[in-house]
Formats: sequence, structure tokens, C-alpha cells
Amino acid sequence: MLDFAIFAVTFVIILVGAVLYLYPVSQCLDGNIQDIVNQGSLHEFLACLHGQFGPVASFWFGGRPVVSLGSVDQLRQHINPNRTTDSFETMLKSLLGYRSGMGGGATEAVMRKKLYESAVNNTLKENFPLLLKLVEELVGKWKSFPKDQHTPLCAHLLGLAMKAVTQLALGDRFQNDAEVIGFRKNHEAIWSEIGKGYLDGSMEKSSIRKEHYESALAEMETVLMSVAKDRKGQRSQTAFVDALLQSNLTDRQVIKSFSQTVDVSLCGCNIFPVCIWAVHFLSTSEEVQEKLHQELEDVLGSEPVSLDKIPQLRYFQQVLNETVRTAKLTPIAAQLQENEGKVDQHIIPKETLVIYALGVVLQDADTWSRPYKFDPDRFTEDSASKSFSLLGFSGSQACPELRFAYTVATVVLSTVVRQLKLHQVKGQVVEARSELVSTPKDDTWITVSKRS
Repeated sequence: MLDFAIFAVTFVIILVGAVLYLYPVSQCLDGNIQDIVNQGSLHEFLACLHGQFGPVASFWFGGRPVVSLGSVDQLRQHINPNRTTDSFETMLKSLLGYRSGMGGGATEAVMRKKLYESAVNNTLKENFPLLLKLVEELVGKWKSFPKDQHTPLCAHLLGLAMKAVTQLALGDRFQNDAEVIGFRKNHEAIWSEIGKGYLDGSMEKSSIRKEHYESALAEMETVLMSVAKDRKGQRSQTAFVDALLQSNLTDRQVIKSFSQTVDVSLCGCNIFPVCIWAVHFLSTSEEVQEKLHQELEDVLGSEPVSLDKIPQLRYFQQVLNETVRTAKLTPIAAQLQENEGKVDQHIIPKETLVIYALGVVLQDADTWSRPYKFDPDRFTEDSASKSFSLLGFSGSQACPELRFAYTVATVVLSTVVRQLKLHQVKGQVVEARSELVSTPKDDTWITVSKRS
């Protein structure tokens, strides 16, 4: 069962990438797939689509009809807050021809969410000192840099994310730097090919690239099987994977749970993109940095940040909310229309995939004043907070993994802001790449100086 679980996890990851990067060129002849490829990403295609046709638009993904919603008002009509789904799993199943009657349904989704919430909470509680140590190591390194030295955010924060996520999700085996480096190497090989190889079909044309990709995949499978074997008999639950292995899930549910663990490790649980964008935006605003520093003084004094104090850091939460919004962190979500529905005057047939164009909604001028400006103060308004919660980025609708990312990001920002001032590199233009999550196209640079 374990062998099949690991295989299924890897297969799901590949297919999710294929769905979001659409299909190889050989299959891009039907519907609007070639239009999506020409735009460069599904998000860019949806931005163009809604700009031309308004907040409700439809297109064809191969032979399947898809409806896209691009404003808060339309999403509010469609979202059922009692229905919990995995957006990427929904999109995957729909485009591969599954029907809504298949799969675990709402009950299983709610059960899994509760399991993940418990696992995330326990993981943070058990590993918070470790998290503080890893962040302090990075900040200590930055403090040693000369004031005018350019610091590559993507490289440094990806390294931190890999160390933190592998140890918290998969256990103390990844205290060994060689294990983390090997995991990171395979992670980059897999995701780079999912990004470019499935977009243009180029991997199939290169036997060397395909062999490299398959080798990385095989090594990743071996590592995950070994981790599961080593931790299966443990009674304590210190890593995220322990809760999955010790739960009362069925074999089929364990397969999905292993998928979640790999999502935590491979995708960095959104930790990397949240941190990179937050630090970048802070470097552009001395005022926001000083507000964060003052809140640390008011709430923590000279004490280090702790789990029980994080909820009191309200301005930190506003900064993270605005980071997610401005960066369009998760540009796409989806649900499968289980019964015929209606949005405005538009009828949505049963079994239609409904995409939530979050990247469009997050910068919609009808919802957000000055939508392209980084302004954490906008979240002092109830209307902004309610819209953000509706989209699933905060409150009860936020997934456990995102709350995990917010917690880690708060530790990073609080440690950095307490000890350093961040400065923007003049003349630098930072562009976003909107894939599974939005990240900078190229490495982003800052300079730092010590606080007196």
C-alpha cells in the first residue's frame, strides 16, 4: 500500500502541474488551450478574458466547458461556505473527466481538514523552538553583511523554507544538510519541468531532460518511502507526517494524506512565496517596517515571539494579508458545479468546472481602492477583511496550510524587523510569475542595515 501511496502522490503532483500548465502542445489544439499557452499562464489568460467580457466569462479547456468568476459579488453568489473542497484536486478531477459523484465528497473533505488542522497545530507547538533557531540563523547571516551588499531573497528564503518545511513536515532526518540539499535538488528538477515542460511539450522532445526528470522523481519516491517506514512505528507526533501515519484513515484516505504531506514539503506550504513577497514589500516601505517594530515593542517587549502571542500581532496579520493580495499569491481556485446553478442571469450546468479567478479578484478596483498599491492599512476596514475571508485567505475558510505559512512568515518578519532595517535596491524591477503560486520571475535583491 505504501509503494502505491507514494506513486499516487507523485502522479497527482505531476497531473496537477499538467492541469495548471495545461497540456503538452500536442494536445493544445482544442478549445482555448492554445490561447492560454500564448498568454503564458492561466492567470494571464483569465485576466485578459475578464477584461474583455466582464466578471462572468466562459471558455473551453479542450472539450470541457469552464466558467470563470472574476469579482467578489459573483463569487459571493457561488461559494457555499458549508462545502469544503481542495481547489487543485477539483480542477484536476474535472479536467480529467471525473464526475462530482465520485470521490470522498464533503464529509471526507471536512474530516481531512480537521486532521490537517490538528496536525499543523501540533507540529508548530512541538517544533516552534526549532523554527525560531532556523530563522535566527538566517538573520544572523544577514547581520554580518556589509550595509551595501545585495542580498538575494529568493535564494536565501527558499533555503530557509526547505529547511523548515522538511524538518517540520517530515522529521529530524532533515537536520542533515545533505538530506535537505538532495531534497531541494529533486524538488527543483521536478517543478521546473512541470512548469516549462508541460507548458510547451518540450520535455517529451528531449531524452536528457526527461531522464533527469524521471530520475529526480524516483529519488523523491525513495526518500518519501524511507521517511514513512522510519516513522511508522513512532508513538510521538512531532512531525506533520506522524499525524497522518497514526490516524484512522482508510488506505485511500492515506493516499490523499500523503499527497498533502508532499504538498507541504514541495510547495513549501506557501511559506517561500509569502516570505519572499513580504520582505520585498517591506523593503519598499520604511513606514510599514516601523509600525511592525512598534507593535513588537508593544506586544512582546524584549521577549521573543511565541505561538500564544502571534494572534496579538494584528498589524503583522494585516501586512501578511496585504502581501497575499498584492502579490496575487494564489491566482486560481476552483469548484465543480454539483447541481445546476446560477450566477446573475447566467446558468451554470451541472458538472461544469467553475474557476475562481482570484488573481483577477484580488486586484479588482471595484473591491480594493488603489488595488496595485501595497497598503496594509486597508485591512482595518471591515469590508476588506470580509472580502479577503470570502476568498479563503483568512478566517474559517483559510486552509490549515496557509495558516501554517502565516505563522512561519510572522516568525520570519518579527525576527528580521526587530534586528534589521530592509532597503530596496534602486532601479530593480520585480515581475511576478503566476503558476501554482505567484513568485518573482527572477531573484529579488535587498540590502540590510542593523537597527541601533
